[in-house]
Amino acid sequence: MKKRIGLLYGGKSAEHEVSLSTALAVTNALNFEKYEIYPIYITQEGEWVKGPVLEGPAQTIEQLQLAEGSPHPHDISGFLPEEAEKSLEVIIPLLHGPNGEDGTVQGLLEVMNLPYVGNGVLASSAGMDKVVMKQLFEIAGLNQTPYVYFIRREWQNDQSFWVNKVANELKWPVFVKPANLGSSVGISKADNEQELIAAVEEALKFDRKIVVEQGVVAREIEIGVLGNDVPECSVAGEIKPLKAFYDYQAKYKDGNTAMIIPAELDEDVYAELVASAKKAFKVLDCSGLVRADFFVTASNEILINEVNTLPGFTPFSMFPLLWENTGLPYPELIERLIALAIERYEDKQLLQVKMD
Repeated sequence: MKKRIGLLYGGKSAEHEVSLSTALAVTNALNFEKYEIYPIYITQEGEWVKGPVLEGPAQTIEQLQLAEGSPHPHDISGFLPEEAEKSLEVIIPLLHGPNGEDGTVQGLLEVMNLPYVGNGVLASSAGMDKVVMKQLFEIAGLNQTPYVYFIRREWQNDQSFWVNKVANELKWPVFVKPANLGSSVGISKADNEQELIAAVEEALKFDRKIVVEQGVVAREIEIGVLGNDVPECSVAGEIKPLKAFYDYQAKYKDGNTAMIIPAELDEDVYAELVASAKKAFKVLDCSGLVRADFFVTASNEILINEVNTLPGFTPFSMFPLLWENTGLPYPELIERLIALAIERYEDKQLLQVKMD
């Protein structure tokens, strides 16, 4: 019997397009001899659209933009196939950004008692909010760059105070980011106070909470993490943007970035990166998968930048390439993630039985 897999993608966030690209790539990696694949598309307006079982890999993004939806905009019946006896056995959430990787849809799946790939509610929520994540890393003793954060109302009430705080506590350049978005959406580099103000105003279009990070001259190194209670790490990869920084366009549009896999690192530096990636994974109580991003300076000082609890699987994405170079090809990576989802679900069911 084929396992019935639900692909949940699209969504209302600014990363809707990224989610579609990821979904397209995943359909091309899944084994259709082993799985029945049910597409579940959430439009940018929040409408849930249930598609028929896919007969094979999707050929275009347009094929995944299902047209006929529920008469009720937020109807979650899209999780279920038409036949009641054919309940979905695993959901693969591919929703990037808010309402996708921030714990909200994970909470829905928990309430519906459905196994799903990836991180749970706590890890997703903490990993989505860059400020909360940084605070947890600080408690765990992970080294990171200095930062300042504030919310929209604080900025509006006393803009000069926050401009001065950034100028006094951080060094130029700084990077201004929405606290709750990924994929480099809304991120700007600022070299002075005027650019800082413009960057904050841009970031506020996407979130009410802003984080300003001190820039650092360093290599950008990333490591993939897989597992539940016992995480494993991939080889390290290095990002070398051919422009000012690794922005949305470089990641998903023009491929204007060099990815060096494996990265050239001393063995002791790689070992420290692995230890830090596993510590970050555990302090957020992650499960399934994480991409841990670091800065490595010329003196081999290691600074954790962030973890991504739902890294992309697009053709330009680092995460699947890291595992491919570690000996786990894309299709086998998907298989492993599904197995980890089922393992975590079964563990929870056993715990529930003991509690009952």
